Amino acid sequence: MRGVPVPLALCAALVFVGSCGWGGPDEAESGRLPAAPVGVTAAAGSATSVHVMWNAVDARVERYEVYRGTTKVQDVPGAQHMVDVTRLRPGTLYVFTVRARDTEGRLGPPSRQVRATTPVATAADRSAPTRPGELRGRTAGSRAVQLSWAASSDDRDVVSYDIYQGGSKIHSVGGTQTAAVVTGLRPGTRYAFTVRARDAADNLSPAGATVRLTTPGGDDGRDTAPTDFRATTRLDDDGAYYLDLAWLPPRTDGVVTEYQVRLDGAAATSLVFGGTPPRGRTTYSFYLGREAGERHRVRIRARLPDGTWGGLSVQRTVTSGTAASP
Repeated sequence: MRGVPVPLALCAALVFVGSCGWGGPDEAESGRLPAAPVGVTAAAGSATSVHVMWNAVDARVERYEVYRGTTKVQDVPGAQHMVDVTRLRPGTLYVFTVRARDTEGRLGPPSRQVRATTPVATAADRSAPTRPGELRGRTAGSRAVQLSWAASSDDRDVVSYDIYQGGSKIHSVGGTQTAAVVTGLRPGTRYAFTVRARDAADNLSPAGATVRLTTPGGDDGRDTAPTDFRATTRLDDDGAYYLDLAWLPPRTDGVVTEYQVRLDGAAATSLVFGGTPPRGRTTYSFYLGREAGERHRVRIRARLPDGTWGGLSVQRTVTSGTAASP
């Protein structure tokens, strides 16, 4: 997201988050298949991985299927438009396509083919690239930023650059690119971006300098909070009280994989999904203690695909041994 002028590199790195669908509601109702994804790109991330990206098709997509040649290698939730294909062979040319499957199970046609060659693995390479320098950035509307940096050096070659917002990796581009456009951001939000270089052996450089940018516009965070939040306590067979939580994930431009539970105004625990996160109602329980009558205030928030925390849910008050307050 290889030696070309920066404007061309920026153009090549652009990933649209908006809909690129084939038509409107009338066509959707006519039973047509999902369109073939467009804007598909592939770039080696290391000697054994390739980063594949594409543009969104439309809101009816249940998931995307990523193919290596004729073999399906990844199922990706419909809200996500990129994936790292791993466990590949070093020094090998791969061909990838992406297909969209809609909510009725219909599979659309394949995208155009894109090619990427993994670099040759080097034995006993434990030397990481140097940190990227001179990171610069500017906003590009209320939902995107343009970033550029000075190239890292490595005793072999830099294969890719990973872009972070806070502590979350949110984008990746090829090792010959020193610019990118990051989309899917929130209006009126402050961001802190860093870039790290990666070589073929997956050695990762230290992060370069941080660039801080605020997207124009307003966003009070309410649209990014989990909804229909419920909290109750229960006495388990072991004689301890547990807090049972349930909520609906926020609507975002990507997949939410992490939530933070806040108890009495402070972070109490985090929930991170290692597999595919639930698309509907989500539940979680954790230990409160053994004393009855303890009163707690609880809220929850999601870490959004852009690396920032979303808005806090409504607050619920619980007392161990009794039901939650409305």
